Amino acid sequence: IYSIINKMKRKQLDFDELYDVRAVRILVQDVQDCYAALGIVQALWVPIASEFDDYIAHPKSNNYRSLHTAVIGPRGLAVEIQIRTQEMHHHSELGVAAHWRYKEGGKSDAKLDEKIVWLRQILEWKEDIAEQSDMQEQFRNELFHDQVYVLTPQGKVIALPSGATPVDFAYTLHSNLGHRTRGAKVDGSIVPLTYPLQNGQRVEILTVKQGGPSLDWANPALGYLQSPSARAKVRAWFKNLHLDEHVAQGRLQLDRELHRLGITSVNQEKLAQRLRYNKLEDLLAALGRNEVTLRRIALAIQAECPTRPLDIIKSAVVRPADKPLDEPHIMITGLGRQTTRLAKCCNPAPPQAIIGYLTRDRGITIHRQDCAFLLHQTENRSDRLLDAGWSE
Repeated sequence: IYSIINKMKRKQLDFDELYDVRAVRILVQDVQDCYAALGIVQALWVPIASEFDDYIAHPKSNNYRSLHTAVIGPRGLAVEIQIRTQEMHHHSELGVAAHWRYKEGGKSDAKLDEKIVWLRQILEWKEDIAEQSDMQEQFRNELFHDQVYVLTPQGKVIALPSGATPVDFAYTLHSNLGHRTRGAKVDGSIVPLTYPLQNGQRVEILTVKQGGPSLDWANPALGYLQSPSARAKVRAWFKNLHLDEHVAQGRLQLDRELHRLGITSVNQEKLAQRLRYNKLEDLLAALGRNEVTLRRIALAIQAECPTRPLDIIKSAVVRPADKPLDEPHIMITGLGRQTTRLAKCCNPAPPQAIIGYLTRDRGITIHRQDCAFLLHQTENRSDRLLDAGWSE
């Protein structure tokens, strides 16, 4: 009675809010039976969701392991249920020494047992004091309230996000298992793939030998997957489905662009890195999927081969006459007399290859063809680039 009153004061609870006044302890043979017993208890009586703790999957700091739950039992009274194995029970009573004795078959020492029980009580008092911290209590609730624990057919405990489905379960075990999933059994019964799993259920995945996922699984609104990482695996599978085809198409487009620019030799691996792809195959696949434009490819090629003419300017109007401008040593193709100035960012000078950039209010600025600033500025404005060269 004294401990009950202290707990009511410490946690500021009414007597009706204490769920461990009436308690039942269930001892079973193994971990698998623990979860099976939990399922039976929660099927017979209404569980109090806030009072569930899985100390088997997440043992306490002193390695205490057990399943704790509370239910609305007979006559509408709350009853705490503790479910554990014999070994867990010995450990909970006598700590590490009990674990050693249980494994090794050591003889009992009454005085030693008494001291161990006393020490365990001290540790529990310490933990009770720590529980007075609202911050620690909030953190602990946030850590465990949004997970569900289910079993594989072999009895292995798998932690999943709350609301997880059999498809989430399959992808947690292995990506290939998830891809080949076609159905599921929960506690021996066929369930939909969108079925939300509950604590303690045994899940079996039904698969095909070959095949892939459904694109619907990647749609959060359809409820097949709760885990973002599992949805990412589905999207990656479809992205790689036609990888060879995309790479071949990208290689064809790159070869055509190199031919159009008159480039016979370029380090394509460096070209891919310049465009921020880890390897050439990634660039080719992106090009085949139309995720990168030929304009970007052409600009990157020009940066890799700065001595070549900048032939990417299809949009510039070409006229038959070449006339000198205000700067007599610079020739612009097809635009007649214009005001020009040398760019300060790259300071072009003969015999460097140059190009003109048509500004809005300063006429034509002359840059080196390998000017990094110009390449960046004109990535989406190649219509402002003009052929230019030094006059003899």
